Amino acid sequence: MVKEHQKLQFDYQYLQQQLSELKRMIFGSKSERFVASDIEQLDLFVEQLEISDIKHESIEITYKREKKAEEKQQPIRSSIPSHLPRIEEIIEPAEISPNSKKIGEEVTEILEYNPSSIFVRRIVRPKYIVQEDTKIVIGALPSLPIPKGNAGAGLLSHIMVSKFVHHLPFYRQQQIFKSQHLDISRATLCNWFNATTKLLEPLYDTLQKELLQSNYLQIDESPIGVQDTSKKGKLHMGYHWVHHAPLERLVLFKYAPSRSKNVPEELLQEYNGTIQTDGYSGYTNLNTKGTITLLACMAHARRYFEKALNEDAFRASYVLEQIQKLYAIERKARKRESSAEQRKRYRKSYAVPILDSLESWLKAQVLEVLPKSAIGKAIGYTLKLWDKLKRYTIDGRYEIDNNLVENTIRPLALGRKNYLFSGSHRAAQKAAMLYSLFASCKINNIDPYCWLKDVLENIQEHKANRLHELLPNHWKILKGINVAD
Repeated sequence: MVKEHQKLQFDYQYLQQQLSELKRMIFGSKSERFVASDIEQLDLFVEQLEISDIKHESIEITYKREKKAEEKQQPIRSSIPSHLPRIEEIIEPAEISPNSKKIGEEVTEILEYNPSSIFVRRIVRPKYIVQEDTKIVIGALPSLPIPKGNAGAGLLSHIMVSKFVHHLPFYRQQQIFKSQHLDISRATLCNWFNATTKLLEPLYDTLQKELLQSNYLQIDESPIGVQDTSKKGKLHMGYHWVHHAPLERLVLFKYAPSRSKNVPEELLQEYNGTIQTDGYSGYTNLNTKGTITLLACMAHARRYFEKALNEDAFRASYVLEQIQKLYAIERKARKRESSAEQRKRYRKSYAVPILDSLESWLKAQVLEVLPKSAIGKAIGYTLKLWDKLKRYTIDGRYEIDNNLVENTIRPLALGRKNYLFSGSHRAAQKAAMLYSLFASCKINNIDPYCWLKDVLENIQEHKANRLHELLPNHWKILKGINVAD
């Protein structure tokens, strides 16, 4: 009878946990930021009073307060950027005598907008005949992205950026073009997309080779629905495997039909270095030729405790406070613009003692909680990955979490809400190509349109052994662009 009661109690707690998680997903805040209560914050500075020593007395207090009339604040208008071009418009008074003398002027600046203009680039190349040898000469045609095509580099760049940076599917772009009296079929847009990705494929391969030369990578994966001819009426669930090299400022999206460990094994077959991932077991025991060191993500561990707050606020809050201290150390080092060696020493002095204390606390608490409860899962997950979680302290180049690579996935998540799925496995990989290049532009603070337009205009004449110069992290140096980090 006692066992049955315990089982019913456990089932009740489990259902309560599931209900709480469902409410949180539907109605709750998506922020993972933890804010301790006022009492806990006070305890950092003063000794906690014993509850038994406090005498409670009820006192009724009445008073009148005069509410001060609030002065109406005038709205503050933001200044108009000085770099924007100005079109001056002078308005003279309707009635002005010839003897009037100008004593000044009032200037009003208003932001205006003209829809993007589409124009035809007409290239005229006169032909000449050289009478001495009867030879006809003509000027060389500039490099065109699509030979014998009628789409220029600017238009192609606008279409690609609109879809993969601003998340506008081709059918919406088609409607926008129609409003500008230009009828471009969906088939034409798809053909231009295929031609553009074919032109960029060697650069994508160069990006992959350079990224794999980094000795520190962050990896994550994100699902994408794909139409599969073998599954009529159903979508196949494929995955974009995202790789981020923080030191080289490069991002690589790689599409695969599955989430099998064979995917990272194939890509990382010759890799030597450190990879940082979440707790997915597919990264453990990779059968590769190189030596790989694994780091875990503190943000993923923190999420488990954040979910356990409603069930066990005391234990969950304690762990979240300790993790909050670890992140405060990282923010301080970043604010000081510390070098990798300085950050390593700083972590050894301040982060390692917190981690050692937290490890002992977790090992003691895991014996006192139900394994399948929310707090039990949080502690179990964290202890299972503990060696990998604290390994970031051995090298100042490593990050405490995988958030940088997760940030590069956001454009994919936003685009997925708009175009819903890819038309084929091949189209998904072509999309991965553009996501890679545009994400690399973003972390290098480069305008993706300017970069792609320049690349499409020059890539065909660029030497194959110097293609790396067109990658975003090298391109801004080649062009002499001074971009602040």
